[in-house]
Amino acid sequence: MSSADSPEPTAIDPYDDTWAALRSTTQARIGLGRAGDALPTRRVLEFQAAHAAARDAVHEPLDVDTLAAAVAAVGLGDPAVVTSLATSRGEYLRRPDLGRRPADLSGLPAVGEGEGADVGIVLADGLSPRALVDHGAQLLGAIADALRPTYALAAPVIATQARVALADHVGAALGVGTLVVLIGERPGLSVADSLGVYLTHAPRPGRADSERNCVSNVHPPDGLGYEQAAAVVAGLVRGARELGASGVRLKDASRSLGLPGPEPGAQPG
Repeated sequence: MSSADSPEPTAIDPYDDTWAALRSTTQARIGLGRAGDALPTRRVLEFQAAHAAARDAVHEPLDVDTLAAAVAAVGLGDPAVVTSLATSRGEYLRRPDLGRRPADLSGLPAVGEGEGADVGIVLADGLSPRALVDHGAQLLGAIADALRPTYALAAPVIATQARVALADHVGAALGVGTLVVLIGERPGLSVADSLGVYLTHAPRPGRADSERNCVSNVHPPDGLGYEQAAAVVAGLVRGARELGASGVRLKDASRSLGLPGPEPGAQPG
């Protein structure tokens, strides 16, 4: 057969492969393909962009004024603002211990002023202030809607340069029986704006992580939705107050309570 009769070579799209359908269902990096002995340039650039987004999410300071306005609009009162002993994002990242202790709690309402409040809510920047700005007020609103019919809620508190344990000091100062903390989770290479929710019953300084419950991966539309997370939190609050404890002894009872819990496949922490 002459060269004139030979079929023309067919161009092959390196991204049109059997992994395409699976790749569309997850944010994980799977089936990235090859270009010689390396990854395709597009996949390398996607990785670098995700890494940059994660670094930015960690280092960008919280816009407290914008968040405070959004939190006040939820209707639980104007938020108080506290900060940890870490004086900058750099120090906060280098010294986790400083992020667990408050610099000053004098701006909080006195225990007597908050008498009758069952649940306190702290919004902490954590390792992703961006997550708190993107989702904090909306999640707070969903949690408030789920809890207000049953419990008295204290005015929210915003905590900056904060780790979860800082909120134990806040909860003790407010005199609330149960504390809910919304905090920016450590950014990954798939998600840089995920919120976690930590619940501690009878909060006080020195509580161990085993005495907390966590609902993680809150970042709709790809993660847990606000109402779904709020339903789990409401179930945990009720369970903690009936049990008198939180942590490893307390399990998610949102389904048994008839609350609209997570859809199949969602994984609360």
